Amino acid sequence: MRIHFIAIGGAAMHNLALAVAQREGYVVTGSDDEIFDPALTHLRDAGLLPPEMGWHPERITPDIDAIILGMHAREDNPELVRARELGLKIYSFPEYLYYETRNKTRIVVAGSHGKTTTTAMILYALQHLGIEADYMVGAQIEGFERMVRLSDTARYAVFEGDEYLTSPLDLRSKFLWYHPQVAIITGIAWDHINVFPTFPEYVDTFRKFVDSIEANGTLIYYAGDDNLRALASHARKDIRCIPYSGYTGEVEMQVFGRHNMQNLEAACHACEAIGVKADDFYRTLAGFKGASNRLEKIGETETSVAYKDFAHAPSKLRATINAVREKYPEKKLIACMELHTFSSLMADFLPQYKGCMAEADTALVYFNPKVIEHKRLTPITAEEVAKAFGTNNVKVFTDSQAMQEYLRTLSYDNTALLMMSSGTFDGIRVNDFANELLNKN
Repeated sequence: MRIHFIAIGGAAMHNLALAVAQREGYVVTGSDDEIFDPALTHLRDAGLLPPEMGWHPERITPDIDAIILGMHAREDNPELVRARELGLKIYSFPEYLYYETRNKTRIVVAGSHGKTTTTAMILYALQHLGIEADYMVGAQIEGFERMVRLSDTARYAVFEGDEYLTSPLDLRSKFLWYHPQVAIITGIAWDHINVFPTFPEYVDTFRKFVDSIEANGTLIYYAGDDNLRALASHARKDIRCIPYSGYTGEVEMQVFGRHNMQNLEAACHACEAIGVKADDFYRTLAGFKGASNRLEKIGETETSVAYKDFAHAPSKLRATINAVREKYPEKKLIACMELHTFSSLMADFLPQYKGCMAEADTALVYFNPKVIEHKRLTPITAEEVAKAFGTNNVKVFTDSQAMQEYLRTLSYDNTALLMMSSGTFDGIRVNDFANELLNKN
């Protein structure tokens, strides 16, 4: 099988390319107009890095068995145009995952927050219980070589289900391709306003996800979410609906926060659905440290501690800050976050952040006006952002160096430092910087 990846450099795409290339009898090629680390190094080490950047339609030939199209490519991409002219089979990323696992039992974790951690918990449990599974997860997990695995031998597949667009040719949510036998929805909090302009439209894509569950399948949902309770009440009669509230057992866990106890119980129900005993699940998860960039501890001194997190949407931001506050009630909490995604930088969406950082003693919000310009969004001001967050502890920065200098002026004695972004605060080496701050006193 010869498979060509258009836009191979994406986080998910390059991991899928690596997984496919490991399979016997598969030859993988790819293209992209720019590739950055870690994808650059991973592809180079595997011999899959394109010989030169750019699009080369002359390399799209009739002997290619399948094209896998990344979200980064546009509809007028020259290689895509050529592939369509030749009538080649074109898959989106999620479509190909479904194709490869169509005869397996699929567990899919969806929701506005907690997807990655819940998926990682399921995979961690299955691995430590000796249950083989294919998977796709949005972060690196300790003990797993990469973020995607496909095999001919696993009976199960575990996917993180993203509600974002499938591809330039398919504007449906990715998770609508997976047709799970076991589905989890962790919660619904408006996100991706550029794709779902209204909250009802956002909720509706989750309704479609529930409808996509295979016959006699299972829906596991957070009982504290009004929208999820409504979706469950209208689910097909053949779907078994299991509500959850959060783990309250006696096994001591390394992860913390109410949201992670909710993730833990959801993951347990999913594992139970394929025959794992709850006691075995919780015993195994006692060793789970979390997924990369999800409340990941990155520094510690005798009196202080630092974490980083992927949080950027309002619900994620609130849950992460509250978790650290509950974990360290006696410490000063300094929380820094970056507005980096389309939704977070849109003026109409900013009011969703009201009160999200109220539990921090000092809250810093950073955004780069050049990113707004690059995304072709309406400009916003620091004053507008501060007003949207709505609490007096928030200080807004539009210059990364200025934010760093301000952080250096603060005391970190008896402090919990939390750095949250889906980006890098414009080039900050977050781990090194956090440790510099903790150790400066």
